Amino acid sequence: MTDLSFVRSDMLPERAPPANEVGMVKWLRTNLFSTWANSLLTIAAFYVIYLVLANVLPWFSGGVWTTSSLSECREVLQGEVGGCFSVLTERWNQLIYGFKYPVDLYWRPNIALLLLAFAAAPVLFFDLPRKLLLFTAIYPFVAYWLIWGGPIGVPVTAFVGILGAYLVFERFNAANFAAAGLAAVAVAFSLWFIGGYLVDMLASDDPLLTPVASRDLGGFMLNLMLGVTCVSLSIPLGIALALGRQSNLPLIKGVCVIFIEFIRGVPLITLLFVASVMLAYFFPPDATVDLFLRVVIMITLFSSAYIAEVIRGGLAALPKGQYEAADSLGLDYPQAMRFIILPQALKISIPGIVNVAVGLFKDTTLVSVISMFDLVGMIRGPILASQEWNGVYWELLGFAALLFFVVCYGISQYSQWLERRLRTDHR
Repeated sequence: MTDLSFVRSDMLPERAPPANEVGMVKWLRTNLFSTWANSLLTIAAFYVIYLVLANVLPWFSGGVWTTSSLSECREVLQGEVGGCFSVLTERWNQLIYGFKYPVDLYWRPNIALLLLAFAAAPVLFFDLPRKLLLFTAIYPFVAYWLIWGGPIGVPVTAFVGILGAYLVFERFNAANFAAAGLAAVAVAFSLWFIGGYLVDMLASDDPLLTPVASRDLGGFMLNLMLGVTCVSLSIPLGIALALGRQSNLPLIKGVCVIFIEFIRGVPLITLLFVASVMLAYFFPPDATVDLFLRVVIMITLFSSAYIAEVIRGGLAALPKGQYEAADSLGLDYPQAMRFIILPQALKISIPGIVNVAVGLFKDTTLVSVISMFDLVGMIRGPILASQEWNGVYWELLGFAALLFFVVCYGISQYSQWLERRLRTDHR
């Protein structure tokens, strides 16, 4: 008998692992069929998916895209399974832009949407040059002029007022934070007041861009405008409310607490009715406050209260040593918040802020109850009320769900990428 005890294990050829322990088979066994219970659940899930696809795929593949009414769709289908997608090809412009926005001016919101990507890029991605933030700063005024049109002096006056307020605040911020803020507000309103008179005096009967009234806005374009505007405004307002709620000054803290708790205790649809009916009474008697502006104010106040609570949770999660470190460096309150506290609190608050943003974007469909024809309002109103397409539901609502899913899923994926980039788990 040969003695092989002198052969070392590393001298033997490596064995290939069994086929059921590598590749796809291993993944299936580990994730889907690891136990009898998981196997039964996997089979049940596959059966449900099969039932859904078995009904949806024929309905989609057998759909009709070229007819001009629901009755023609039914004649073409002749009782066969299929969707009437002709309503999308027939009314796509109303679903996207509303039914009153001039057709020959569609290029204006299209350019505004394209510019939005360039304006948002330096805010969302840190690797881009910081000089691009200058375009981000002027984009809201450019977008306003493109979508609404009218005299160019209106957005220019608004920009000059905000620029003047910023310069005054930066000039006196180091001396007195509160006084600098009040001075900035006073300068902004003064410049707007003077600019308003100049715009009226210099306005011509033939502006560069044809004016479009806010009541003519509609479709998915209106949802995007409300979502982007309200999220952009509610985040800084929410930060201010969160800091105010933690203030040591009883008056400021009390006002912020009352505001946050009141707004969180009232449904958004109630605030929208207030914006539609009552908010105009809070403005000067001769002021004509646009419905779009009133809705933006109410949605922004609503979402800022929720964002304030999310950020307050991020501030409370920071250890006390971070505040003590800011004090040891000799930083005053604005500097400590800007350079040490808020960057860490906002990193922790990213998931909650994104959750509020996604919910806010979906809640923009509630404006249909106050006669603003957004995407859902267009479906429920002019399209389904027409004789040609009365009775088409799944195709229209499925299209609306797809648009909202694409936007909300994109926001969610960006949030996950940002969390990985900033390493919010402090590893």
